[in-house]
Order: sequence, then structure tokens, then C-alpha cells
Amino acid sequence: MAILEVENIHKQFERTQVLKGVDFRLEEGKALSIIGSSGSGKTTLLRCLNFLERPDRGRISIRGEVLFDAEDAVTRRESETRKKRLHFGLVFQNFNLFPQYTALQNVTLAGELMARERPDYRAKKREIRQELEEQATALLKSMDLGERLGNYPHQLSGGQQQRVAIARALALRPDILCFDEPTSALDPELTREVLRVIRELAARHTTMIIVTHEMRFAREVSDRVIFMDGGVVVEEGPPEQVFGSPREERTRRFLSYAEDQ
Repeated sequence: MAILEVENIHKQFERTQVLKGVDFRLEEGKALSIIGSSGSGKTTLLRCLNFLERPDRGRISIRGEVLFDAEDAVTRRESETRKKRLHFGLVFQNFNLFPQYTALQNVTLAGELMARERPDYRAKKREIRQELEEQATALLKSMDLGERLGNYPHQLSGGQQQRVAIARALALRPDILCFDEPTSALDPELTREVLRVIRELAARHTTMIIVTHEMRFAREVSDRVIFMDGGVVVEEGPPEQVFGSPREERTRRFLSYAEDQ
């Protein structure tokens, strides 16, 4: 059974139709890469999945539960949006770390805000904070940042900041971890650091959606690949098929152009 089902997603900004009926499914423990040129709708799709944008039409389901249905007023309530976002962890292009907090504090903060909603938070505040700090420390160590716990973002390289952002997303224990061009703000050496971490997550069967312009990486790390163009899914399949024997002329043209860059 698919962990994620996306059906007929549409999104329009003023007069521009960005998504024009996107459908796909994602199996648990699999990595899906979404490729395509700028303006194809990749990032907008990711923002709709994370409920940073509300689709105009369509349905999004997790483990068979409908999180959003444009025709169902209940699922469109703003009060439910925060809960929906907990299913997804999003790693942004530009890290989005809080500059006034250390690496450790950046990772623990989101978990603490969630914990404050627990009825036993006041009674167990110390234990909860200790647990969150231990979890954050373990996550940062898994990112090879064990010696950087007390560093502030400006004291970290871009690659280190992005690894803190990945740890922060994982701290919320999302069903699906999403990456929006995770290496676009990095130079080639730092890009390798971040891609190594994502490869390790894929090897541990973390369910992921990766919007990327790194074609070689997408081919290597993905279980499925989607090529988008003009707000629609043009082609979908295993990486060996999409990259090795694309069926659609639009896919072939895009990959040929990408190889020349």
C-alpha cells in the first residue's frame, strides 16, 4: 500500500496555472526524485504537499487517510493545517535556521513547541526537554556534527547548516522527508557533503521526496523518478528507465540539455 497518494492536484497563482493535474503514489521506504526545468511546478508541488500552499483542486492522502480534499470543507480548515504538516519534514534550499540559536537549539526547538501542547508538559518539562536534547544530539552526531552542537549558524559552513536543517526535519519524525533543491545554495565540495547524508538516509529506507537538479545523484539514489514540465507529470518510472530509455520526447530533450550543462 502506498504511504502517499496524490490525485489531480491543481494550483493557480493569479492567472498562471502552475500545476495542472498532478498524480503520483509513493511507497513507504522509497525515495522519489522530481526533476524538470525551472518553472515546471516542482517546488510548488512540494509546497502543496507540505501545506505551505493550498491546492485549488485535488486530494492528498497519507496511509489511506485523506489529509486534503478540495471538495471537502473539513479537510480545508486552517485549524487542521498544522497537524497535516507533521506528516512531512521539509528541508529548504536556503537552510532557514534561526540565527540566534545554536545548532542544538535549532534542532530541539520544533520538538519543544510541539511538546508544549501535551497535557503533561508542565509536570514533565525537565524530562521532556532532556529527551529532546538527547534526540537532537544523536541526530546531529549522525550528521557528523557532534563537535558543532554549540555553534551558531554563522559559525557553520553552508553544508553544515544544511545538515543541521536535515536533522531538524528528522527530529519531528515525519512520515515523509522532503528536500527542495537541497544543494542549490552550495558549492561542489559542500554539495558532496549533503548528498552523502541523503544517500545514507536512502540506504536506511527513509521515505523521501527530492526535488533536485542533480541528475546523476537522482539516478543513483532514487527508487522512482518523476519528470515534470509545464505543470504536469510527463514521465514517471524507475531511474534506469527514465534516464536510460525515456519514453517521451520532452524527457529526452530535457535530459540531453541537462547533460550538456
